[in-house]
Amino acid sequence: MPRRLISTGSPLEKTVGYSRAVVDGDFAFVAGTTGYDYATMTMPADVTSQSRNCFKTIEAALKEGGFAMADIVRATYYVTDAKDVDAHFAVCGEVLGDIRPAATLLIVVGLARPEMKVEIEVTAKRRTA
Repeated sequence: MPRRLISTGSPLEKTVGYSRAVVDGDFAFVAGTTGYDYATMTMPADVTSQSRNCFKTIEAALKEGGFAMADIVRATYYVTDAKDVDAHFAVCGEVLGDIRPAATLLIVVGLARPEMKVEIEVTAKRRTA
């Protein structure tokens, strides 16, 4: 199976040189995803809404590549303020509570834009029947 690039259509993907996700065989690698609401092109102010938007974008990319959220095996979370961790983890529990991928959380000094509070990247492995 050839490598497949998944795009959100953002002009940054070409300019910066990345894909929202890359499917390679039975694996999907989803790039770091921030909390933009792509329907309105706005960034919510709170980490809870940003985390939900991250997962919404991730789910769409996985679906386009033929994967489900249940296929996620690894998640990495980047949060800019330790005070936001509990709210972020609450969303993770809602979305991934039954999936329970291996996960890492990093508290970082900042992301590409000051309004970004969280970034999530995941790896998924297609399950065989």
